[in-house]
Amino acid sequence: MTLAGKKKEVAGVSELVGSARQVRRAVCQSSGRFSDALIIAEQAGLLKGARTELVRGRMPKALVAKAKGRTGVQSDTELIELALATLAVADEYPAWLIAQRGTLSKDLDLEF
Repeated sequence: MTLAGKKKEVAGVSELVGSARQVRRAVCQSSGRFSDALIIAEQAGLLKGARTELVRGRMPKALVAKAKGRTGVQSDTELIELALATLAVADEYPAWLIAQRGTLSKDLDLEF
């Protein structure tokens, strides 16, 4: 592979990593439940590696619009990643949530 080809490949990977971070930021702002699913998937190593799998299908427009509205996600790819992460780690969520008990700092101001 030429140097130009390697630079292009690295730029593509950086773009994908940036996109994944954008998804997590958007989801974190919209719902803790969705954010937690992405965090669990990331901790399990499910979001690592190149994005080589192509998953697509035709969905009702109203379903896609509602899902994007609830999650704050803008792109179809990001929505599919979130949906798959949520399905992949659904059984792990209760155990993960319980494991988070006591992880908040005692100095955290809860404004009470």
